[in-house]
Amino acid sequence: MAASVDDRTPKQDRSRATRARLLEAAIDVLAERGFAGATVAVIAEQAGVSRGAAQHHYRTREELLTGALEHMFDERMAEIRELAAELPSGPGRTVAVVTGLTDYFTGPLFRAALQVWTAAAADPALRDEIVPLEARFGRVAHREAVELLGADDTDPAQHRLIQATLDLARGLGLADLLTDDSARRGRILTQWAATLDEALRGTRTEPAG
Repeated sequence: MAASVDDRTPKQDRSRATRARLLEAAIDVLAERGFAGATVAVIAEQAGVSRGAAQHHYRTREELLTGALEHMFDERMAEIRELAAELPSGPGRTVAVVTGLTDYFTGPLFRAALQVWTAAAADPALRDEIVPLEARFGRVAHREAVELLGADDTDPAQHRLIQATLDLARGLGLADLLTDDSARRGRILTQWAATLDEALRGTRTEPAG
């Protein structure tokens, strides 16, 4: 006799919950132990599930790690979109957006991603999986920045300014890897936000949110 939808739902919910725990644990382990230490066994233990359960959802370590990066990036971009309605207007908005984007590059997701990017540089098979994913991250982050700042992305100068903002954020994230660089970072972001706001002033559209 076929199971009803209600009978299946708890199992589906448990499966989604297990996958979410694995993805979040993968990010934590990558950030704390690096790529070499992020084995399926270690990630499964961190998530509180068996290794067999982990491999049921993700056949390989590479599949689990790339899935984790994609999941957590989507979560981070969703958080940024949700905060859009609370952002101030004027110059205050620009510095808030620039700071919010930079927070991604100084958080555990970027640290985890950096571990995978480094490993992919020496592993052609992994690189083939990571390059399209990294390209997607870049496109989505660029689009969110354009919308939040109200920039005109059809204008080549403004397009380059948005890209420079993301490149600056990535560089500041790298500078924060070994030591707390928050004080210097705050001064740089304030100055860059003022420069960016001046460049966009008079040509920007109404920001999203």
